[in-house]
Amino acid sequence: MVIDYICALDIGTTKICALIAEVDEHNQIKIIGMGNAPSEGLRRGVVINLDRTVQSILRAKEEAERMAGVEIKSVYAGIAGDHIRSVNGRGVVAVSGEDHIISPEDKRRVIDAAKAVALPFDREIIHILPQEFIVDDQRGIDDPVGMSGVRLEAEIHIVTGAVTSAQNICRCIERAGMGVHDLVLEPLASSYSTLTDDEKNLGVVVLDIGGGTTDIAMFYEGCIRHTAIVGLGGKNVTNDLAHGLRTPLDRAEAIKVTHGSAIHGEHEREDVFEVPGVGGRVARKISRNVLVDIIQPRAEEILSLALNEIKKSDYVHLMTSGAVLTGGCAMLPGLVELAEEIFNMPVKLGTPNSVKSVTDEVYKPNHATGVGLVLYGFNNKHAIDHLLVESETHLFDKIAERMRRWFGGVGK
Repeated sequence: MVIDYICALDIGTTKICALIAEVDEHNQIKIIGMGNAPSEGLRRGVVINLDRTVQSILRAKEEAERMAGVEIKSVYAGIAGDHIRSVNGRGVVAVSGEDHIISPEDKRRVIDAAKAVALPFDREIIHILPQEFIVDDQRGIDDPVGMSGVRLEAEIHIVTGAVTSAQNICRCIERAGMGVHDLVLEPLASSYSTLTDDEKNLGVVVLDIGGGTTDIAMFYEGCIRHTAIVGLGGKNVTNDLAHGLRTPLDRAEAIKVTHGSAIHGEHEREDVFEVPGVGGRVARKISRNVLVDIIQPRAEEILSLALNEIKKSDYVHLMTSGAVLTGGCAMLPGLVELAEEIFNMPVKLGTPNSVKSVTDEVYKPNHATGVGLVLYGFNNKHAIDHLLVESETHLFDKIAERMRRWFGGVGK
């Protein structure tokens, strides 16, 4: 029996998760190892302390390896943060060759033409995601190779990030003793584990509400159409609670998880719990009503800012399926109902239930990105295998070269 392994690393603001999946001869995926560690050294998805980030990655890596009995050599790593930017591009070329049969070279040339956008020197292309090809004004073509035509056009979605942020993530992983197969935009990864083909075709918004950022991806007709980042997340809710309740951050986080809600409910005035004071000060009794009064305004702000980003897309009125919430903060009770009210569309909680696992912990929304990275690796492995040859080139240079290749980021 030949077993292949795919390893993923979700580097978040509040936690780092390492996953090890095995793929059997029938192409069945099973998560056999999981490691979680508190994330120290990141702020809003960006590395601010290299050594602390490396130590957090090592703890998650070692825990996953102990569970699986397999060593992690290289990973598919998620990238997010408010440095992420996206833009749509369009290119057109004349079909080469006397018989006017579209070749892979024609496809490559039109992608190159579409991605020829002016980028600042401090930014790098992370994904080039083809949306559709147009052959002689015939739209909606997924792959034009082999078709006859005179004029070939392509519409693509280009995701860029700060060069230094991508470099620092790669260096942290490298110093933790692992290589990097690919850097993957986190909301794109989450879509692999939480969305169905029907949702992508009819139109759907993914909101990955993590600790430091809220990552947005919009899909229509099977393709990603718009991505955006809001620089707020669950950690902002925790900070509000720490200040409002005058309690340490770790206790505020525990209170949010145990008693928190984004909307008011019945009998919450009678639901009273104890809040520890700071520096040994006397604990106080607080009703759940007060807790929701602190949480709800911040939750409304996060969702309203996300809605503003969604409205910037031309596809906002085509989101027939509604929205899917993932990420740790999405597990906050009442957030789905609040989102339905603000977005005025159907909203559901996205759970990664498309793989088998030895632990049920995997099936929670806060692991949607990690499981999505595994599925992304499974779907794209053969497209980039030939780029993973041994070379004297620095690790990041190899990844940057892969980023520049159009076929490395097809996210359909």
